Amino acid sequence: MSKTETESRIGEGVSPIHEMKSAVAEFISNFNALKGNIHAEMQQQKERLTMLERKSTKLDTRAARPLLATSADFDAPHQKAFDAYLRTGEDDGLRGLDLEGKAMSSTVNSDGGFLVDPQTADTIKSVLNATASIRAIANVVTVEAGSFDVLIDSTDVEAGWADETSATAETGTSAIERISIPLHELSALPKASQRLLDDSAFDIEGWLAGRIADKFARAEAAAFIGGDGVDKPTGILTHPTTANASWSWGNLGYVATGVDGDFNGGDALVDLVYALGAQYRANGSFVMNSKTAGAVRKLKDADGRFLWSDGLAAGEPARLLGYPVLIAEDMPDVASGADAIAFGDFAAGYTVAERPDLRVLRDPFSAKPHVLFYATKRIGGDVSDFAAIKLLRFAVS
Repeated sequence: MSKTETESRIGEGVSPIHEMKSAVAEFISNFNALKGNIHAEMQQQKERLTMLERKSTKLDTRAARPLLATSADFDAPHQKAFDAYLRTGEDDGLRGLDLEGKAMSSTVNSDGGFLVDPQTADTIKSVLNATASIRAIANVVTVEAGSFDVLIDSTDVEAGWADETSATAETGTSAIERISIPLHELSALPKASQRLLDDSAFDIEGWLAGRIADKFARAEAAAFIGGDGVDKPTGILTHPTTANASWSWGNLGYVATGVDGDFNGGDALVDLVYALGAQYRANGSFVMNSKTAGAVRKLKDADGRFLWSDGLAAGEPARLLGYPVLIAEDMPDVASGADAIAFGDFAAGYTVAERPDLRVLRDPFSAKPHVLFYATKRIGGDVSDFAAIKLLRFAVS
């Protein structure tokens, strides 16, 4: 502002200081308004981000659900519809369920039937895992295909010494064995009267889970020991055997007791333990039936101490020579030439492959006035490492 203009403004009674104060006040007012707008915009942006995070978390949670989920929002409609299907055969509820994104399908398979509800399936699975069979100590894998392949390196890679001037000789390479374990269909066919199903106080799902689990457990336990591999798993005692001194891949090695059909003291058990490679002994377990266990409990060492010791706490397995004992009733009794005791690392030596789904088909016509429930599950099993399991044969040699 020029001197003339300033003098003119003073003449009009307007002080330059007053004008400056007014300008500063107007600037502060505008700045505060701008700051308020920025704060409001940031708050809205924060709320939008929070909403997006909640949606993202919800989606991640749904995607991370296990195959047999048991969350309340999943089980309630499925359980109700499945219960109605078991009691009356009404399947509209199951067909109409929208289970996409919840990691489970309720569609009809090619042979008919519906997937059981998650709680029932988990109950059956827990019973099978708790049953005294090879499953309890074997390697159990879940597959979606019709078979499971195990790759085993059955030989060792050779090595050699070399110096700075000599030529390095070519060493041998390892041999990879492929063991294919096909899955077979295991079925159970419990039945109940329609009158019993009409009774609302009857726990149809608990009853069905118990009957199916009992049938499945007994059938697979027998197959894991003596199954011939025809429409069932291949058992450990089905494979060829050979004296452990001449053992080769594809056979199970055995140690003889030295007496036909009986023990010759406890030395044979010690020989059996040390016939197994050191890399397997750390996870070793004995497998035998109850009658054989009764005979083993009587064995003593040279100092008169029993070789058998019971678990120190409830639920702990008994121990023989320091190793746990699994009682599997499908193992043979002590007899002439019988392979009545097995010892090995079964987590390495035997693999159980199974599909996670369990299906039930309701049949009200074939056994009137009863209703049949045809339950199916696909499962397979076979020896996956022939070096990891040894047998005790009750024979002279």
